[in-house]
Amino acid sequence: MIQKYNVAGHVFAVHFAIGTEVPMTAYLPFQTPEGEPLFQLDIITCHTFLPNGIFAEEMRQTETEGQTLACGILKDGRKAFHLMWKQDEAWLLCNSDYSYAELHANNVRCRKAATDTALMLLYALSTATRDTLLFHASTIVYEGHAYLFLGISGTGKSTHSKLWMAHIGNCRLLNDDNPVVRMAPDGTFLVYGTPWSGKTPCYRNECHPLGAIVKLRQCQENRIYRMSPVATYAAIAASVSGKRWEKSIGNGLHTTTERMTASTDGWLLNCLPDADAARLCQTHITARWKVRPTTIKHQEETYGNKKKSSGHSADGRGETSD
Repeated sequence: MIQKYNVAGHVFAVHFAIGTEVPMTAYLPFQTPEGEPLFQLDIITCHTFLPNGIFAEEMRQTETEGQTLACGILKDGRKAFHLMWKQDEAWLLCNSDYSYAELHANNVRCRKAATDTALMLLYALSTATRDTLLFHASTIVYEGHAYLFLGISGTGKSTHSKLWMAHIGNCRLLNDDNPVVRMAPDGTFLVYGTPWSGKTPCYRNECHPLGAIVKLRQCQENRIYRMSPVATYAAIAASVSGKRWEKSIGNGLHTTTERMTASTDGWLLNCLPDADAARLCQTHITARWKVRPTTIKHQEETYGNKKKSSGHSADGRGETSD
């Protein structure tokens, strides 16, 4: 069985061997019969360990949810990802350009999680050179624009989105974990919902113009600062998935991130998990779409990097940044 899905204009295919099917409910809003797939993932029969010495590991990381991911290269030149949980594991084996991959899982229990992780990896790597960024962020839509809340795991991205929805009208969730941002032909940036939304079931097949990005940082008071371009670039780069050490992927991610930085408002929000933080954030980050440029300039000078009395810079490090 082969199913096609379209996320942010990129089509991919999933092929399930008999007996390897997993629930794909989150993907149903993105299902399509059309389009040439950018990549295909084949879900294969069970597999446990690769022989010793066949896998050269390049990088390893452990997620807060308990999944460990190791990536590297096989002796035959294929790219490989080793997905590990406490008792389960899976191998994702890819060709050189990630247009085809096989997923081998050792247990039915992990097959759904392994399929989701494999598809996110393949999507991020296959679209990196196509003006597309797969983010780790929580995203709300407010009055027609999408706003991305960035930060390391545990910062409170989902909590902040919930505060917006609870205390600010005309606001709803677009995606709570992995939205996609893609540059349109006219140079503007659009934010798309995806089938990957973490623990929150929010799978919207829609897109909205990018309003701003906000880097969250837990603090004992609510303060917001306009970030410098350098800080904005760093915040975006830290939130985007991809193997930057592979030249073509790294160049693609850098180019798109640079262009996004040039056209996007970046903010740093030091915050408590309360309604005042959401209201403070909404007041400043949405101003660009509500008022004239002269008023925007005044607000930047008052609340951003020109506010000498705050003792903080635009990126919150205590230095003036233009």
